[in-house]
Amino acid sequence: MRDGKDDAAPRARRRFLKLAGLGTAASGAALLAGSGAAKAAAPAATEAAKGYRVTDHVRRVYDLARF
Repeated sequence: MRDGKDDAAPRARRRFLKLAGLGTAASGAALLAGSGAAKAAAPAATEAAKGYRVTDHVRRVYDLARF
């Protein structure tokens, strides 16, 4: 007869693999759900920022980084 210690590791492994599979599916669903919102917001951002602009913030970064 087996003691309970031998069965604990395989059960824990199976539980982990089940949760890993569910996590993968959930993250895939979240990516699909979020991609529609990102596509809707992307054209507005690209229309407003036509090209590279050196702003005060960028100048400060360049000064601190000494580029």
